[in-house]
Amino acid sequence: MAVALTMVAMKLAILRHSMTGQKGGLIATGGGLGLALVAATIVAAVVNADLLAAAYAIWMLGWIFGPVFTGGGDETLRPEYFTLIGLPPRRLATGLLVSAFVGVAPAISLLALTGLVVVGVRQGPAAALVALPAMVLQLAIFVLLSRVAVAVMGIALRSRVGAISAGLINGVIVAALGQCWVFMVALGEAGGLPAGASTAVRYLPSGWGLTAVEAAGAGDWGRAGLAVGAMVVLVALLLTVWAALLTRRAGAVRPSTRGRRPMTASTASGAVLAKELRTWSRDLVRTHQLTFALAYGVFFAAAPLLIGWNGMLPYAGPIFIVMAAAMSANVYGVDGTALWLTMMCPDGADVRGRQRAWLLTVGPLAVALGLAFTAVTGGPWPLVLALTPALLGGGAGVVVLMSVYALVPGTDPHRRGGNPLRFSEDEGALTGQAYAVLALVALTGAPAGVAVALFGWVGVAVGVATGVLCFWSFGSLAQRRLHTHGPELLHTMRTGKRPPAAPGSGRSRWKFDDLPRRERIISIVCWSTGAIPLFPQGIVAGVFKVNGITERSWFLALYLPEGLQWPMIGFMVLLGLSIYGLGLWIPLRHREAVTGDKVNGAKATV
Repeated sequence: MAVALTMVAMKLAILRHSMTGQKGGLIATGGGLGLALVAATIVAAVVNADLLAAAYAIWMLGWIFGPVFTGGGDETLRPEYFTLIGLPPRRLATGLLVSAFVGVAPAISLLALTGLVVVGVRQGPAAALVALPAMVLQLAIFVLLSRVAVAVMGIALRSRVGAISAGLINGVIVAALGQCWVFMVALGEAGGLPAGASTAVRYLPSGWGLTAVEAAGAGDWGRAGLAVGAMVVLVALLLTVWAALLTRRAGAVRPSTRGRRPMTASTASGAVLAKELRTWSRDLVRTHQLTFALAYGVFFAAAPLLIGWNGMLPYAGPIFIVMAAAMSANVYGVDGTALWLTMMCPDGADVRGRQRAWLLTVGPLAVALGLAFTAVTGGPWPLVLALTPALLGGGAGVVVLMSVYALVPGTDPHRRGGNPLRFSEDEGALTGQAYAVLALVALTGAPAGVAVALFGWVGVAVGVATGVLCFWSFGSLAQRRLHTHGPELLHTMRTGKRPPAAPGSGRSRWKFDDLPRRERIISIVCWSTGAIPLFPQGIVAGVFKVNGITERSWFLALYLPEGLQWPMIGFMVLLGLSIYGLGLWIPLRHREAVTGDKVNGAKATV
């Protein structure tokens, strides 16, 4: 118990001193969004117990798969920190479990689990009393499932089959969450949650607490005791499994040692190309990323088939390209301090070699997806043939450009610990970098899309030209940046901090963390919520109108009279763009003000 209390105190101290800067803003934003989900869960508890069971199943999936996309989840206290103490695995796991209940995510989840109390109060005092221990046990199950999932993922990423399997599962789950509106429409057409599904979600571990409360309310104490006992047994079992997995955590991701043909190249760029292709085929983390992007693109485009709409299927290739670019956004950061070798490569050949390797890795899969699914649906050929080369060129250019202009220091590949999902200490910056690449690569396809809409097949030529231009121009900018700022980038990689500006240079090392707290939180909220009016309420509703889909679901515009639907769709698109614009304008305005003050101060000094 003393070990657990000590770990709790350590975590509280770390959290108390880290609730500043960008991390503090991200935590505040995540807490706000979490409270909104809590409110929706409580509403589900009031409306229908079946909906509450489905909501808790979603919460459980979030705990299991969420850490995959947040650098391995909350690892404020890592098991590696305590390896030299000699604690028994079970005692270490217990201490880490107790400390895992300290944080924003567990607090938000505990609030969501108060839905059990709501159901219990409605069924009687006895059910309300059973709901209290059920809440705690349910939260323990969520936290332990998350920890076991991360540990299992770390082991899976040490084998090629495991990395591919994990990428497939994670890609499908995240795509399903991104296309949740499809399932809402399907449920609406089916008249609600099917009887079989409502029973199935109660058999999941996320539904055992609700089963115990309902059984207590009905006076079935045998079933209630069985449900609570099953939760206790599952907690003990998961704790034992996690303790066993912690003993296997030490060590790094082992690369493949199979014999390969020797790399031969006659040029510097060719050598980089061969090296990068070998890395894409051997690095299991990259294998996982590529498989995830592929699974995401296919399932995201195929999900609307549940409601009988195949209009998104041809875009599986473009979606895969954009997601693959986001997953590989920190292409220089993942090399770690090996960046010094890159600086020795003459004439910027490293940038061109990496671009070509990215194209050869992503391009064939994207082209195959686009052609196959477009042939199945019979079109739209001009748009798909225009977007594919535009996005491929844009992705190859943006990836290297973003990596050298917004490099996030990563862990050296040979020093990756037992959690290969953690690529960087600054996970907030890494997430922001991925979102920025998503947006920028998507924008590179906009000219081709507009040209197809206006001129038809001429847009294909525009797409090819746009792709070539983005590939060459962004690559040239990345070459120049690498040549002029190579030492600074290496300093950032080694220390995690940007070197100070030279005195009298007039350059400002402005960072997003320099924003006042209120403006920083407003900007993050804007970036997080702008997609809601822009995409589902605006663009998707417009697609429904164009394709004659009558299901209104949760699209506000489709509930209005016919004459007001298109104006509302246009308003939602403008609102989403305005929210994104505000999120960008606030830091840019502050940066210009700070830079101007520094320049004026330097002039006055001179």
